[in-house]
Amino acid sequence: MHKSALIQQIEQLWINEVLCTHNPVSSAYEIQCTRSTLAEICGKLCLKWDFSFAGLVVEEGDREWLLRYCFYGERAEGWIHVIFSTPLDLPSVPSIVEFVHAADWHEREAEDLFGLIFEGHPQLGNFVLHDDVWQEAVAPMRRAFNLQNAAQQLALNRDLRPSQIVQEPGSFVLPIGPKYSGVAESAHFLLETVGEDVIRAEPRLFYKWRAIEKMAEGQSADNVLLLAERFAATTAFAHGWAFCQAVESINGTQISQRAQLLRVFLAELERLRHHVGAIEGICESTALGVANSQAAILEEDLLRICGELTGHRYLFGLLMPGGLLCDLPDTACQRALVQSQQVIEKLHALEQQLRASSSFLDRLEEVGVIEGLAALEYGLLGPVARGSGLARDMRQMQPYAEYQNFNFEVPCEQEGDGYARLRVLFAEAKQAVCLMEQALEALPQGRICTPSQNREGAALGWVEAPRGAAFHWVRLSGDGRVLRYRCIPPSFANWHGFHLAVEKFAFQDFPIILSSFALSVAENDR
Repeated sequence: MHKSALIQQIEQLWINEVLCTHNPVSSAYEIQCTRSTLAEICGKLCLKWDFSFAGLVVEEGDREWLLRYCFYGERAEGWIHVIFSTPLDLPSVPSIVEFVHAADWHEREAEDLFGLIFEGHPQLGNFVLHDDVWQEAVAPMRRAFNLQNAAQQLALNRDLRPSQIVQEPGSFVLPIGPKYSGVAESAHFLLETVGEDVIRAEPRLFYKWRAIEKMAEGQSADNVLLLAERFAATTAFAHGWAFCQAVESINGTQISQRAQLLRVFLAELERLRHHVGAIEGICESTALGVANSQAAILEEDLLRICGELTGHRYLFGLLMPGGLLCDLPDTACQRALVQSQQVIEKLHALEQQLRASSSFLDRLEEVGVIEGLAALEYGLLGPVARGSGLARDMRQMQPYAEYQNFNFEVPCEQEGDGYARLRVLFAEAKQAVCLMEQALEALPQGRICTPSQNREGAALGWVEAPRGAAFHWVRLSGDGRVLRYRCIPPSFANWHGFHLAVEKFAFQDFPIILSSFALSVAENDR
């Protein structure tokens, strides 16, 4: 394959220090680099060549560690994977966070789960594995990990105290969580202040870390698909689709147009339902009881539409590598579309009522602001990023399925506050129905599943999930067993930048800012 101008430039900049090849399975250029060039290459990809950081994939081989840093650009630029390897007995890796701050949590996660040491990282440890429960160097993702031995190493450290950065006289830390009433997931927030405004905010997550990537090892692809769909029910279809696309890339499976368009139809139906639920959460956080009830009714209507169309309110059990498990009648899809259009009409009326409520707008406008440059630095995704002026959407940046043939613009606002994020949610909900209409108009007859043979290999699958870009890395053996599964959900990136919106704002703004992010703890604690 002809090398792009950028790849040729990289080879010229680091002569004899990099090896650039194109991987047809993963559809990416792979740049094998040295210890001295790793951080510099990753930094130039983000800071000079405008690539976005998708995530870090760590694989433990028989003799060496293989670290894969995944970057993506606009359509023609495609994917670049920067690869660094080091012997198993030398688990020390140069940190890239000085140049790619979005990699901060990825390196902290890899340190906790694999025992790797990232030289130069400012804060390692006490992340996924909390230091008040787990001892350091447990490394549960290592091949040699033994659950019984690790359980014996559990040691409750009741003397552990959270670090306090703010040291001015009268400063204090306000803890929120991790236990809540209702159905809220476990998350702990430490808000530091000397008065009313939050000076520093630190989210503490992973109280219910489920080790799904470890559970997937040795399982069949079909079984792992069940896991991919179930760690975040509100975005089950999106994550299942990303996983299927990775498996399909490995096996070289060509998906029929009917299956692709039905996948698009269902993904946009899920996006619509998710965004209506997020709007409901914002109304609830601002104590608008009537508006909250109206949005809740619309979300319930959409759940019933999903259930009537597919048999499951959250679209479980529809996907399989190669297409869909069952066909959906055209008449049923058309009925779901008409019902969704009726929901959008009611949602539009609710939007107009909220725009006319000064007390509602006062709680959102100029509250929880994230500037565009900060959103870019932290690699924020989805409606959160688009509310801060970053019009990044995988459906356009790296199109999949049939999205390249659809006519749509990415909704984007510039203010970066809670109201900007709310406007993006409303705009994307309306746009989802427009995409459902286009999918049905182009829907042909034909098969909905393409059989394929298992192949050995690895690939990355991606989708624009309701909360932002989701990435699933899969490595398969020749008999279809999963050797390595890595899921990077959008909430992982957006939780990383959440503190930016909370700091410099008042305590009473915290629940409203939190609702405007519409993040998932379960999706993050995978």
